[in-house]
Amino acid sequence: MFKIKKTMERIPGGMMLIPLFLGAIVHTFAPGSGKYFGSFTNGLMTGTVPILAVWFFCMGAAINIKATGTVLRKSGTLVLTKIAVAWVVATIATMFLPAGGVQTGFFAGLSVLALIAAMDMTNGGLYASIMQQYGSKEEAGAFVLMSLESGPLVTMLILGTTGLAAFEPHTFVGAVLPFLVGFVLGNLDHDFREFFGKATHTMIPFFGFALGNSIDLKVITKTGMLGIVLGIAVIVITGIPLILADKFIGGGNGTAGLAASSTAGAAVANPMIIANMKPEFMQAAQSATALVAACVIVTSVLVPILTAYYSNYMKKRRPSANAAAEAAAINA
Repeated sequence: MFKIKKTMERIPGGMMLIPLFLGAIVHTFAPGSGKYFGSFTNGLMTGTVPILAVWFFCMGAAINIKATGTVLRKSGTLVLTKIAVAWVVATIATMFLPAGGVQTGFFAGLSVLALIAAMDMTNGGLYASIMQQYGSKEEAGAFVLMSLESGPLVTMLILGTTGLAAFEPHTFVGAVLPFLVGFVLGNLDHDFREFFGKATHTMIPFFGFALGNSIDLKVITKTGMLGIVLGIAVIVITGIPLILADKFIGGGNGTAGLAASSTAGAAVANPMIIANMKPEFMQAAQSATALVAACVIVTSVLVPILTAYYSNYMKKRRPSANAAAEAAAINA
């Protein structure tokens, strides 16, 4: 019996990234396959938007509004900090990067769209698994609000507020409506939450494969080293503010902040979704997708390692901090 699923799960983000790269291989070497086979096969290969729409609906249905105050405080702090950092980066990047992205040199393919998509969403599943090992149950549960980052809404808001794009109000509503409908149904009826919530993981390989069928692997080879550098930059640029926010606002020791400094697998879809809404981003979307995919891999590998080291360091500091406090109390 083959253990294909378990093998895929050993790779960070494997359930999405492996189908994505399979789709990219098909698109690179047989780009007309979807049209050739037509019917359901074509829908499976080119249906990124409808597949994601169902996924967003199920994601909304899986969220329980009855979260504890600690969970809401922690998750709210991390989510808002991550979004704020992405907004600041986008604002600064608009001063230096062309609208269609850099076209030549080492930074070829880098665009504001790529930076926002790489930084504005946390890998909630990765965060939860890390914090179950290195944090409290409440900290692990903080991924509940991270689901609100899923989808293009936050990316659209950042693009709109930085003046890079103008979206009509109904476009914002259309981007978030499936999520909201699912959220309402899941909280009105627990059975709905259980029923639709199971599909959130099931849908991941399908939108990964469909998304891959929009990527040319030649673009990925051109952005390979830049993708690694960008992945490290995501951890540094978002990680430091997240650690500070977790310490001074979230009431933690910074471990949760570092654990939240990853790039979400779902973020890979955002550049193409935005490009479908605003064709002026199409030129940058392919390279942005490749760069974000690289960031998912890099951050999925490095964030757990860095968090483990940081957590152990903080645990070693705690006894000495307690001893210092006791000594100060005795001297007083």
